[in-house]
Formats: sequence, structure tokens, C-alpha cells
Amino acid sequence: MIYKAKGERQMLKVLPLLQIRKAVMLRIIFTVLVSVLSVGLIAQKQVRAGVIGFYNLENLFDTIDTPEVLDEEFTPEGPNKWTGKRYLEKIENMALVISRIGEQDGWKGGPAVLGVSEIENRSVLEDLAAHPLLKESNYQIVHYDSPDRRGVDVALMYRPRYFRVTASASPMLDITNDDGERVYTRDQLVVSGRFDGEPMHFIVGHWPSRSGGELTTRPRRIAAAQLSRRLVDSLLALNPEAKIFVMGDLNDDPTDESVRKHLRAESDPEKLEEGELFNTMYPLFRKGIGSLYYRDGMNLFDQIIITPSLLGSDMSTYKFLQARVFNAPFLLQKDGQYKGYPLRSFVGTVWQGGYSDHFPVYVVIGRDR
Repeated sequence: MIYKAKGERQMLKVLPLLQIRKAVMLRIIFTVLVSVLSVGLIAQKQVRAGVIGFYNLENLFDTIDTPEVLDEEFTPEGPNKWTGKRYLEKIENMALVISRIGEQDGWKGGPAVLGVSEIENRSVLEDLAAHPLLKESNYQIVHYDSPDRRGVDVALMYRPRYFRVTASASPMLDITNDDGERVYTRDQLVVSGRFDGEPMHFIVGHWPSRSGGELTTRPRRIAAAQLSRRLVDSLLALNPEAKIFVMGDLNDDPTDESVRKHLRAESDPEKLEEGELFNTMYPLFRKGIGSLYYRDGMNLFDQIIITPSLLGSDMSTYKFLQARVFNAPFLLQKDGQYKGYPLRSFVGTVWQGGYSDHFPVYVVIGRDR
């Protein structure tokens, strides 16, 4: 079976022959330019490189109504009319995006390690990893079911060619509302292992949303930040030079209290004080680059934050090289009121056939060959 991006299928239906030829030529030129520019970061630096990413997959649900989980909207009979056909198209779209993360830096096959959020269960990731665009990458999965009311979880996908898992855990985020009742939300995921022989740790989170108001829900994200910070501190207590990546949809920007004060993630790698982390996305945020847009506002909720051991000029071990938001043109809404926004799967209950309401983010790490 031949898989094509939905945007390509639509283009072939509506463009006359001359426009198709022009589009093909432009695509070839773009591919060549990407290939040339890719040499700049990885090949010219003459390093062993790796790409570490995070992607909010925006409601990657199966079509089955799971008891005691609020997933009815993602069933064939639900308001989204979530059929097998739409599910497979969503899988194909997600596989296309993941396969191209890092391509502008010369990376192929998808990130070596990829944190994901808004997935219903392990089986949807197994379907994703089995897609022809990703099958050769041999993605393996670390996933735990969380108590979230809608059934959405976080997980880690990794390519065993680059990363080997040695341990994992899913610490619970224990928070309550004003009435003292527990708020059921996503747990955080901790995965330890060896990246190309070097010990590394990944903490994946999807912090509580702003639904109900940013100010009202702020304490929940502060609690999530405090949990992430405790996990970082526990790993650093075992090894002060531990290489740790905190990644996820934080539902807060790099400048917000939860991230800066409670996680202690700062903007300048040259001025970190003891115990502070470097937010690799902060410089992008200052340039006006976001990973999502809401009500005409730009946000960079999707972040990758690292320990100081990943900074510096000693390239005998892996170090941070570059951070990016992957916002390639095919991921963008092409026209209308939301031109330039992420092309989503749904707007309300209207099927758009797009990708996600978030752009993926990633970092490039490298060491001397």
C-alpha cells in the first residue's frame, strides 16, 4: 500500500497538470535545500549526533469505548464520529510527522528518543510504530496507564539502536481541588537507560491544563513542576552529573512561575546558578516562536529542559547543540482566520484531517566521533 500525506492527496486532486509539475519541482528544490542545510549542524560539526523530541499527538484514541473512561467522543457513535478510517488516517499523519522530525539537521527515521502525550493506551503507539514510515526505526515503547479521567497518558518511544532502557517508573501526581477531592490527571514518566553507552534519564509530563482558567488552575501546574523537580533532585542525588531531560506539554510557557520558580528552569546556559536547569526552548520563546496558538495568542507549552551536565564545550560526552520547534509548512493551516496555526485533526467536532494542535519540539545532542 502506498502512503501519502493527506495534503499531497488533496493537491493531486485539484491542481492542473502544469501546477503539479511546478509543485513537484518546488518540492525537489526544497528537498535539495534541506539536504544542503542539514550538513551544517551534524556533518560539518563532525559529531556523533542524536535527536531527542517531544510531541503532543492531540487525542490519539482508539475507536473502542473503554468502561469508566471518558472516551465516548472518540468512538464511531460519538460526536467526533471516530471511525476506523479516521483513526488510520490519524496514525498515518502522526507517523509522517515523526519520521521527519530532525530532517533539517540531517537526521532520518524519527527521533532517537521521543516523548509523547495525549495517547489513550499502548496499543495506539504499537499501531503507530508499525506504520511503514516508522517500521524500520523499530520504535520500542515505555508506557503506564494513568488515572486521567479521559484516559490520556504520556509515554516514551525510543529506537534501540541508540537507546537502551534500564529502568522506568510512573510517579503519581497527587493533587486535590478546593473541596479536597483528588484531581485525576496524568502521571509523570521516568525512564533511565543508556544512550549510545552514556547513562541518560528522561522525565515525560503532561501537566494539568488551563481549562477553567489559567489562574484558577495554576496551583495544579505548580504541583506538577514540584513533582518533576523532586524527580530531578532524586536522580542528581545519585549522580550529581546525571544527564536528565525533562520534556512535555507543560501547559505553561517558559516564563511562567511553575517552570521558572518551581522547576528552576532558566534561560541563559552561561548564567545558571547551583541547582538550576536550562530550558532549551526559552531562547526560541523570546524570538516569538511557539508550539501552539490559542485565541490569537502564541504559546510554547512544549518544552525540553536539561541539566547542566549536558552543557559545555567538552565534547567527549554528549552535549546539547540545538533546539527547534518543528513547524514545517505541511503542518500549517494554509489559509483563513487561522493561517499559520497548526493544522489540527479536528476543529470542534469538524474533521480537518490534519496532524495536531501542537508542533513537535526537539533538541540535537552530539559528541566527538
